[in-house]
Amino acid sequence: MNSECFANLAGMRAVVTGSTSGIGRAIASELSRGGADVIVHGCRNIDAANELAAQLQSDGKQARVVMADLGREENLSDFAERCWSEFGGVDVWINNAGADLLTGDDAKLPFSQKLQKLFEVDVRATLLLSRLIGAKMAASSGGVILNTGWDQAERGMEGDSGELFAASKSAIMGFTRSLALSLAPKVRVNCIAPGWIRTKWGEGANSTWQERVLRETPLQRWGTPEDIAAMARFLVSREANYITGQVINVNGGAER
Repeated sequence: MNSECFANLAGMRAVVTGSTSGIGRAIASELSRGGADVIVHGCRNIDAANELAAQLQSDGKQARVVMADLGREENLSDFAERCWSEFGGVDVWINNAGADLLTGDDAKLPFSQKLQKLFEVDVRATLLLSRLIGAKMAASSGGVILNTGWDQAERGMEGDSGELFAASKSAIMGFTRSLALSLAPKVRVNCIAPGWIRTKWGEGANSTWQERVLRETPLQRWGTPEDIAAMARFLVSREANYITGQVINVNGGAER
């Protein structure tokens, strides 16, 4: 299929939080390929943010960088305003930013501190930014908000990480359904629930996890950030204009 014919986003202005790496970077790149102007967001890695923006600009699209620590509530209103003003409005807002508790220093934190980080970045930032931007979209020409859930949140997964992410992502998924009702009919709100996606953690996972992924996934492979990005592009496009309030699994058919 000609990529220019699939979910054409020409004229749209999009924000992708947490877009300096992994799934967020893939989504920002895919939206840009679809024709959207994109605001790249990061928390600390300004070099990665600038590099991605330069890449998108080299492909002929507009791209801007807006940095902010979304774990701090006092930053959220200013971040939303800055993003809104960059292109004179926002048509697509994608809440992808999340606390990284599987790699790096935060993986060593105790359960309670991990829970706090997930609440601050994944839950609170998603809820408050969605409400801020949703109100602006509803007062103007409408728009689309897309959140990030987890396919195992509703069926459960053992261990500390399973408990933590199930709690936080279930909150986001439930919020998505309710916000869609609050903002209809002018603003659509949906949620992608990724399955086993080969991001940084997946690339370094041991053989036990590699075997588990293949065993639990009918398509018998890891998902890629690009798999999530393709769904994101469709859901924010005009072709998805009759889809709202939905949590859509992108997980290779996994059910347990």
